[in-house]
Amino acid sequence: MNRMTLRSTRKSKSLRPPGVRSVGCGGGWYGRNERALYRRKDAYSGKDIISIYSPEKPFRVYDQKIWWSDAWDSTSYGKDYDFSQPFFKQFGTLLQAVPVMALQNIESVNSDYCSNCSRNKDCYMVSAGFTNEKVFYANRALYCKDSLDFYLGEELELSYGNVNCSQGFRLFFSNDSENCRESYFLWGCKNCSYCFVCVNLYNKSYYIFNEPYSREEYERRLEEFILGSFDGIRKSADRFEKHRSIFPHRFAKIIHSHDVSGDNVRGSRNCRYCFNVFSDAENCKFVEWAGYGLKDAYDVEGVGDNTSLLYENVMTERLSRGYFVTAVNDSHDVAYCLYCFSSHHLFGCIGLRNRSYCILNKQYTQEEYEKLLTRIIEHMDAMPYVDSRGRVYRYGEFFPLELSPFAYNETIAQEYFPLTKDQAQAQGYAWRDPEEKQYTITLTNDQIPDHIQNVPESVLNEIIQCAHAQFGSLASKCDEQYTTAFRIIHQELEFLRKMNLPLPRLCPNCRHYQRLKQRNPLKLWHRQCTCGGSTSDNGVYRNTASHPSHSQDQHCPNEFETSYSPERKEIVYCEQCYQTEVA
Repeated sequence: MNRMTLRSTRKSKSLRPPGVRSVGCGGGWYGRNERALYRRKDAYSGKDIISIYSPEKPFRVYDQKIWWSDAWDSTSYGKDYDFSQPFFKQFGTLLQAVPVMALQNIESVNSDYCSNCSRNKDCYMVSAGFTNEKVFYANRALYCKDSLDFYLGEELELSYGNVNCSQGFRLFFSNDSENCRESYFLWGCKNCSYCFVCVNLYNKSYYIFNEPYSREEYERRLEEFILGSFDGIRKSADRFEKHRSIFPHRFAKIIHSHDVSGDNVRGSRNCRYCFNVFSDAENCKFVEWAGYGLKDAYDVEGVGDNTSLLYENVMTERLSRGYFVTAVNDSHDVAYCLYCFSSHHLFGCIGLRNRSYCILNKQYTQEEYEKLLTRIIEHMDAMPYVDSRGRVYRYGEFFPLELSPFAYNETIAQEYFPLTKDQAQAQGYAWRDPEEKQYTITLTNDQIPDHIQNVPESVLNEIIQCAHAQFGSLASKCDEQYTTAFRIIHQELEFLRKMNLPLPRLCPNCRHYQRLKQRNPLKLWHRQCTCGGSTSDNGVYRNTASHPSHSQDQHCPNEFETSYSPERKEIVYCEQCYQTEVA
């Protein structure tokens, strides 16, 4: 094991956004812009492009095609290491010189408005997704097709409005459900079809409010809810919220896993404080949005696809022995690097492809590299970087906050750990005030036809008022970065007509934040099962069977770590009590 690996365990908890210690990713939260897109000029051609870097950012931004072409050479920006200056200062200078990708959107086709994505086709406004086709307005999408407006979806098709659902077909407005089809408003359901407003059902068909119906009765009743109407959907959503509150919730969704703490983890083992981990992760801690063969990783976010031996990484695939890197793929033995691909043995590099033994983008022999690297690590401790607030960054720390290419409210840190402008600036984070846009509204929110059947084709030409902008009190309280107005694209209208669903009333940003409110935080609390014996502690739910962990006149003794805080009203059961009730 080389020295770089041994020394990479140093941490500074003070460098994280509040609460981030619960899930990891180090300072990477502050360096990942998933959804804020801007128009700016391509630094190579001068043409207008879409970018995750706002126009005032002092970076050389290249269009995707130019960045991946042979029109420029990233090693031409290489610099000798200067032992009279801290490493991070030299890296910051390099960052403003080397061209960066306008969008982190790799191997994608006709998906120009997507970021932090790879291998998408015909997608629009998708962030943090890969291998999707005809997906629109989605965040954290994996292997989905012909679906819209969802958060955290895997293998969804012809689905809409879901949060944390997988293997769904024609599934709408559902949460935490798996392998369900032709259903609306499900929570905690598995292998269900033709169900409406149901909770904790397994292997059921033709159920409404958890009650069975014949096929004919189900179809007749479903028509009564008028699901093509916005008012009908709103009323059903209200009833769904009330209905799910009377059922026990699973303390954590940890499936086919061993020795795991966190939530929404599948097929993994020996993992601690891990969230949203999909398949085959092992020996990990403080991980979010990862999986598919992730091994031996600590403090990472957005990584997977056979990656291993990682520490404080963001957005990496097929990487081994990577430390403090962002968007580095198909590489090994890489530290303090950005946007490097198919390379190995790099330190402090940006934008390299098919390179090895480089420091600050300068090429060395293997012997020169190894000797210089040892000196640099010693120098980073002897001459640390000290930011304007007196925070010290040595070897083993993530990049200084001052080097982040994004403001706090441009990154996913704001989604998981929201701060006001004053709070963010008080902690040393940059903040970007949104641009004031004066849209000429052509269709106010109350003028939108209630039923999709009454929506004319001309709606595609309208500038529609966001509901939060229509009502002044809502607009003044809205902290969802709403855009005051939005348009309907033709693929969206076509989908809503096909699925008989009403037009949305909120802009895409507000819709995204409404979905975020439906997920649990990336934190854990120690709690006891709220099964009080024959009923839940609050007396709302009456158990349907005897539980193996206790008798009917005894409180369940089981304790656990859960993402449901003690102040919340949900009924939270341990795995044994929950499985007994849903089996």
